[in-house]
Formats: sequence, structure tokens, C-alpha cells
Amino acid sequence: MTDPQIALAMLGVFILFVFLGFPIAFTLMALGIAFGYYAYFDAGRMWRGYERLPEDADTWTLATGWVEGFFNNRIFDLFINQTYTVMANEVLTAIPLFLFMGYIVERANIVDRLFSSLNVASKNIPGSMGVAALITCALFATATGIVGAVVTLMGLLALPAMLKSRYDPSFASGIICAGGTLGILIPPSIMLIVYAAASGVSIVRLYAAAMLPGLLLVGLYLIYVVGRSILQPSVAPRPTDEEVPDMPRGQLVILLIKSFFPLAILILAVLGSILFGLATPTEAASIGALGGILLAAGYRALTFDRLRESVYLTVRTTAMVCWLFVGSYTFSAVFSYLGGEQLISSFVTGLDLSPLTFLLLAQLIIFLLGWPLEWSEIIIIFVPIFLPLLPHFGIDPLFFGILVALNLQTSFLTPPMAMSAYYLKGIAPPEVRLTDIFRGVMPFLMMVFLSMAMVYIFPGIVFSLPEAIYGN
Repeated sequence: MTDPQIALAMLGVFILFVFLGFPIAFTLMALGIAFGYYAYFDAGRMWRGYERLPEDADTWTLATGWVEGFFNNRIFDLFINQTYTVMANEVLTAIPLFLFMGYIVERANIVDRLFSSLNVASKNIPGSMGVAALITCALFATATGIVGAVVTLMGLLALPAMLKSRYDPSFASGIICAGGTLGILIPPSIMLIVYAAASGVSIVRLYAAAMLPGLLLVGLYLIYVVGRSILQPSVAPRPTDEEVPDMPRGQLVILLIKSFFPLAILILAVLGSILFGLATPTEAASIGALGGILLAAGYRALTFDRLRESVYLTVRTTAMVCWLFVGSYTFSAVFSYLGGEQLISSFVTGLDLSPLTFLLLAQLIIFLLGWPLEWSEIIIIFVPIFLPLLPHFGIDPLFFGILVALNLQTSFLTPPMAMSAYYLKGIAPPEVRLTDIFRGVMPFLMMVFLSMAMVYIFPGIVFSLPEAIYGN
């Protein structure tokens, strides 16, 4: 077999191990080192010291000399260098800080106050409880960026309230599942940080580019919720005064000030400082983490146990992302050295695809990968395969990244592997069936595809804000 064929075999073995359920990060590292040992094998360099040992050397000296030669393969140098590169990456430094902000805010008992106040404020809007749940999901998902946590918390809080108000179970489930995934798209998104680290795109411009597409998707969700509530009132009956009591305007303003504005101001302060160059993403994330602690303290929800749990979850998630990067960098370096990247590039460019066809093919592959894989694995492992091809088709990596971010919403919403649906089913009442949840997310899935089409047809949705703030 030639080296490029071995590279393809390496990729095939990795995909096989993924479907067998092996841990992704350690599979990448193991395959990178195993195939890299072959790729960088140089007997003359490795056992040079062993061959220079005197003939009368004792057995221990011979054994240790051979072992030293065995580990003298350059793949181990590559692995150490890649590990250091990941740990020294300044872009990735923001990840643990944003994660900590999300985890501490999640434990500050903000969601129930937020949902209750928005529910009262939107009482006269068709589908008011769905609108309140969707806005709460969007805001809370933006603060946390952790899909499972948002869907679970909102499922415990909003779903029983909507079911009690006679909402259609599938309609209510779809709102919570779709709203909970928005945190991986709307800044300060951790997914965008990971894409920036993998692609070399400025995280600041990426955040600016994601703002309007994120708001577009939220707007489409809201239009669908309100529109269906008008056309089909039975799926979202108007709440009675007993369910949502009327409140004087002054009292409502005070309620919003206490629940909605603190979290909104924290998010806007973090985003504003990044977008307008007042702070780097890492510095802004530090302020966000401090703001999350102060917010939890202000709501009297900051305890040592919650703080310790937030730190533990932050460290665990950060370690997962970092090891994924280490494994991916090692795997991709060996894959490229064997000629796999060049083989794929030559094959794709030889197909003579148009930019639109290439985009559709790339997004279809990412859509299908979203069934068995997490978004982090797709961004770190598979997206870099497409990045070298973008210049050939004249596609801006910034534009491609936003399309990928929109596309990855589908990985949480597409049956049969819709993780948001399984998160919700785990805490939903028994009468809410998994098929009901699947049926409820399908219209929101169509909204995601519509938003991707609109972004492609009107690229100004992506480029206008970065160009307005930073220029071309």
C-alpha cells in the first residue's frame, strides 16, 4: 500500500472505532501515534545509540538502549509539541472562563425568575408561554452555551407549565429543544471559539458575523411560534388569569429589572467589550466569570458546593476539549504527512464542482456527521478537512464557519439521534412520548434550513456587521 492509501485506511479505522463507541480523543491520539510510528519510522536514527554500544555491554544496558531507540521515533516529539501548542493557544484560554460563567449562572436559580417574568410580560402575545420559553432558552443558552443543561432546566421548568396550560405536547417540546440549542450559535459561543482555533479565523470577527444569523434564527423561531398559535389556537391556548395573573406595569418593570436585565446586561457587557475592542475574548470571559459569581451572590444562590461543582464541571469539559485538540492535531499531522489531505484535495478539486455544489456537499456531510458525533468532534476533526479546499472555491472561512454553526443546530434536532430530544425525554412527564418530541422539532429543523438558505442568498447577513465595525 502507498502512503496515501494508508492515510485513508487510518481515516477508515477511526470512523469504525467511532461507531464502536471508543472515546474520540484517545482514539485520535492512539491512531495518530500508531500510524505516525510507521510514517516517521527511521531505523538508522532510532537505534543509532543502541548500535554504538560495545559488544561486551551487559543485558540491562542493551535492553535500555533498545527501549530508548524504540521511543526515539519522531512521532513522540510531534505528540509533545502538539500538546504544548494546544495548551499555549491563547484563543482556547477563553473556553474555561466562558464555561465557568455558564455553569455558575446555571446554578444561580435565574431561569425560573426569567421565565416567570417573561411569561407575564408576553401574556397578550399569541403563544405567549411559548414565546417566553423561547426567549428564556435563547438568553440562557447564550449565557451557558451548554445545550444539555439548558434543555434539561427548561424542561423541568417550562414544559410542565405549558402542559398545564393545555399546550400541545409536541409543540411545547419543539420550542424547548430548539431554543436550548441556540447557545452554540449566538455569541459568546464556545463552539465559535473552537472553530476559530481550528481555522485561524479571528474570533472577534467571527462573533460579529454570528450575531445577525443568530438573531435571524431566533426571529424565525418566534415567527413560527406566534404564527402557528394564531392559525391553530388549540396548540397554544391563551393563558387564563389564574394561570398568568395580570400585573401593574410598574410592578412588571420591577420584576423584569430583577430577573431579565441582570443576565442580559452581563451578556451584552461581555459581547460589547469583545466586539468593540475594549477587551480580548479571554479578558471579556474573565469579566463574565466574575460577573456570573456576582450575579449568583446577588440572587443569594452562591454556595461553596455550587462553586465547587461549577469548577469541577468546567475543568472536566475543558479537559475534554483540550484532549480532543491534542488528538486531532496529532492525527491530522500524520494524516497530512502520509498524503491523505493532498489525496482528498486532489479528488475534490478534480470533480470540478461549483462553489454552491461544494458548499452543499460539505454541509450535507456535516449534517450526516451530526448524527453520531458531538459538535466539538465535528469542528475539531472533520471541518479542518474542508478548510484547505475553501480558497480553491473562493469561499471565505468566516462565511463557511457561520454556515457550519447553523448546520450544527440540526445535530441536536434531527431524529433519530436528536440529543436535545433525548435530554428532554429524560425529564419530561410520562405522557410526553419521544415521537411527540421528534414531531415537535421538525418545523424548527426546517427553520434552520431556511436560515442557511437565507444566509447563502444574502451573504450580507454574515459580512455586514464585521465590515461595519472592523472594515474589510
